[in-house]
Amino acid sequence: MKVEIWSDVVCPFCYIGKRKFENALKDFDQKGKVEIVWRSFQLDPDMEYVEGQSVSEYLAKRKGVSVDKAREMNNYVSGVAKEVGLEYDFDKAILNNTLDAHRLLHLAAEHGVQTQLKEALFAAYYTQGKNIGDTETLVEIGTSFGLNAAEIRTMLQSDTYKNDVRQDQYQANQVGAQGVPFFVFNSKYAVSGAQPTEVFKQVLDKVWDEEKPVAEATDGGFCTPDGVCN
Repeated sequence: MKVEIWSDVVCPFCYIGKRKFENALKDFDQKGKVEIVWRSFQLDPDMEYVEGQSVSEYLAKRKGVSVDKAREMNNYVSGVAKEVGLEYDFDKAILNNTLDAHRLLHLAAEHGVQTQLKEALFAAYYTQGKNIGDTETLVEIGTSFGLNAAEIRTMLQSDTYKNDVRQDQYQANQVGAQGVPFFVFNSKYAVSGAQPTEVFKQVLDKVWDEEKPVAEATDGGFCTPDGVCN
């Protein structure tokens, strides 16, 4: 079974959705036969790094709300994350464009460590306060999984994988992804949002046993390119 997952490193529900899916996979009898492919999706492709800008300030501008309201929204998401064992620290998070992080994920896929690196990027952004748009930060994370530092730097200094990121984004539109996370099972069955673990369990079982269409679930938390996270 092939599971393609569209997500962005700075999408809070994408990390939550990853954990819920993984919890379902733990109890799946055929988990050893599941191939996971992480697809690129940038919620804000035009984002520019602004030194000192907090996540709450960015969200307030993007959604047209007060900073206090944005902080309240982030606190809510932090509470949801805590339910699956994730400790978000939005006060430490450093916002930056995620293009290079996605490019690094494409390189990691070629070396068989994409899922491990995806987890590390999420943790770097949400819990460690690292700048996932900074070259040296990406080199540090990549080399921790055996990637070559010189290869990472050369890649980041070139246009390598930029078209792959754009292609993933285009493909997301083709498969009907209105937001992320977005899970596609065997190129046929879709689950949108950070659904409960039980939903992922049911989909895994149905796809494996029956290969029949599964009704798309759409009521889980997810983020859209206009900055709305529900």
